[in-house]
Amino acid sequence: MLPSAQPYNKPMIKRAIPKSGEMLPVVGIGTYDTFNVGPAAPERAELKQVLLDFAAIGGSVIDSSPMYGEAERVVGDLTGELNNRDKYFFATKVWTSGKQAGVRQMEESFKLMRATRMDLMQIHNLLDLDVHTQTLRDWKTSGKIRHMGITHYHAGAHAELETLVKTNTYDAVQFNYSLTEREAETRLLPTCLDSGVAVIVNRPFAQANLFGRVKGKPLPAWATEFDCTSWAQFFLKYLLGHPAVTCVIPGTRRVAHLKDNMQAGMGRLPDAAMRRRMLEYWRTL
Repeated sequence: MLPSAQPYNKPMIKRAIPKSGEMLPVVGIGTYDTFNVGPAAPERAELKQVLLDFAAIGGSVIDSSPMYGEAERVVGDLTGELNNRDKYFFATKVWTSGKQAGVRQMEESFKLMRATRMDLMQIHNLLDLDVHTQTLRDWKTSGKIRHMGITHYHAGAHAELETLVKTNTYDAVQFNYSLTEREAETRLLPTCLDSGVAVIVNRPFAQANLFGRVKGKPLPAWATEFDCTSWAQFFLKYLLGHPAVTCVIPGTRRVAHLKDNMQAGMGRLPDAAMRRRMLEYWRTL
């Protein structure tokens, strides 16, 4: 067994999935690209440490997809080796057309992730939405999944997501949101808050593009007012400062980056006035 990370002094902030009341740590892990490694890849050793430290620090949400190459298998293999499946909240997706094709794909996800019950199953990019929604309703009723959700990665789908959120059908919605992709702030995030739907944020670093803009630039001194010590934390705390956001899922395969990201969910978060200040500062960079 790998040595566990030491818990931080401050606890991880948790927020509820409104429809179930289950509390989730506000910083999770996305597996797009970073977990797409082969069975003999040297990166697996550090990914195993990432998952161990993630749980030890207080994280739980791991988001994956059949479209992410080997990611689901890697999550299943490594959490199996760590023998700590009960520490995690597994989320994955269905992205195919047709009822039986969807059932087959989701059953394969269960197998790859070594899950007897999925914590959250999501309809990716709203593909064949009505068909998969009925399957997920049935599976939730039978206890095969615990929560059902919808996802998209592009702001062009936000209007449709807003309409679907209002139907009171889904427990969670996942979409893109970052300092450079703030379209969700206008209508979608307020609608999620009003409708009691959990929000999972993908692309919180705009696929790492945010870091290029701040390379070599120091954090503003006032970042300490919300317990921020790095640019990664600055970017994530801006998102977590919005009351509608339940969890952000930055992807990484590096232990150092994981530990940095996790600290964004600890200590103080920026209030509305501070978030405006952060945005104004961002615009000057």
